[in-house]
Amino acid sequence: MRETEILNRWRLVLGKNAGQQLAFGEGGTLENGISCFDLEDALDFLYSREAGEDVRREGGTEKSRLTAATWITKIRKLFPKETVEILERHALERYQLKELLTDREVLEKLEPNQELLKTILQLKHLMKGEALEAARRIVRKVAEEIAEKLRQDIRRSLLGTLDRSSASPVKSIRNLDMKKTIRKNLQHYDREQKRLMLEQVYFSSRTRKFSQWRVVIAVDESGSMLDSVIYSAVMAGIFAKLPMLDTRLVIFDTQVVDLSAHLDDPVETLMSIQLGGGTFIAGALRYCESLIEDPYKTMMVLVSDLCEGGSLSGLLSVSRGIIESGAKLICLTALDMEANPVYDRRTAEQLADLGAYVGAMTPEALGDFMGKVMR
Repeated sequence: MRETEILNRWRLVLGKNAGQQLAFGEGGTLENGISCFDLEDALDFLYSREAGEDVRREGGTEKSRLTAATWITKIRKLFPKETVEILERHALERYQLKELLTDREVLEKLEPNQELLKTILQLKHLMKGEALEAARRIVRKVAEEIAEKLRQDIRRSLLGTLDRSSASPVKSIRNLDMKKTIRKNLQHYDREQKRLMLEQVYFSSRTRKFSQWRVVIAVDESGSMLDSVIYSAVMAGIFAKLPMLDTRLVIFDTQVVDLSAHLDDPVETLMSIQLGGGTFIAGALRYCESLIEDPYKTMMVLVSDLCEGGSLSGLLSVSRGIIESGAKLICLTALDMEANPVYDRRTAEQLADLGAYVGAMTPEALGDFMGKVMR
């Protein structure tokens, strides 16, 4: 087994051109389960340039090749942080791929999507001037698109549904019962003028009444949580506009940064993120605990893979204090639209035993869950 591992690693060093002479062994995986073929694709994207002409542009029937944007995301999943830094440095300095980030025209030609947003957040420290402004416009566009998809479901979950059976004394456009108003006034329809004369306008009461809750969202900003960071920042901006919520947003690695002052601007929030570093969840929760004023009207939402870099006993201790105070502690292991859970199950189980709500939820599911808690 050890010999096969060494052989596969040498095969990766030699590159795709050695494929006919030396095949990957043991199904093409390393001991850690990572696919040699994925590693080869990532390395070939960059180092095939050593051959001179960029043969990657040739036509063919093989699978689609990596783009620069997807390559950056891929290497962060496949390699340790130190290796990723070397690969990025080679790409930007040795192979002159800086135009992806430093050329405004190139940036503006790229299709704004979440993958590009992730790339910008990972490498924004290399941008300046016009390229940085172009990147900020991309961040705003993608963030607004994500918010548009989430806003309606989240507002439905938290604002409540209309109670059509009872009238409301509050005559606001939000409570207008359009169907009932039209139905009750049909007898006053003027056929000659083709106009509906409204003698009375009807409003509906809402079934859910809330006093204001404080929601503190604490997001682990390690590289593996990038999708969750994006959705958390966008959701926090949506929450901040809802009248029943007093929203705070905190991001952390080994340090804690409070971004609550930027919630009205998703660009400032996202561009403040510094990915990477260690993870000290207990320290972040201690800071969040200081934000609690009325425990029985507070929800603490921790977004993390729960891989604590500090003391596990310290994490459990501060979590127990939050829960025993009367606040709700919600631990989300994922916040992307697919809700793929990747987390430390042992820590999750111990937090659940303390009384925390632990699980993987889409943003819509989180809104529904918060609505139930608030009722």
